[in-house]
Amino acid sequence: MFTTVLQVAIGGAIGASLRFVIASVVAFPLGTLAVNVIGSFLMGVVFVALAEKGLVRWMPFLMAGVLGGFTTFSAFSLDTLKLYEAGRLGAAGGYVMATVILSVLSLFLAVAIVRGIQG
Repeated sequence: MFTTVLQVAIGGAIGASLRFVIASVVAFPLGTLAVNVIGSFLMGVVFVALAEKGLVRWMPFLMAGVLGGFTTFSAFSLDTLKLYEAGRLGAAGGYVMATVILSVLSLFLAVAIVRGIQG
């Protein structure tokens, strides 16, 4: 169990660092949107690739760690609050809709692409 927790912790540090870099160079709030969409896509790719190749031992490091640290709805929620408190209600609503819809579609697309390539 300790080894698994260590894998998640190391992966989380990597993912969170990548998220910080992207959110720092992409204009607010699009940095977090980009991270959530890219992370969801990668989650779909990794999920299929690991499951179909029997490499589930990598899931804690890559999925819970790297991608869990990379994508975060807590940052998304904070961005939404900032837009709301700035009186940008339309932007806040659009941001919520775009993030949720594009992230879910991105994951579905990744699974379809990877399964198509492998199949």
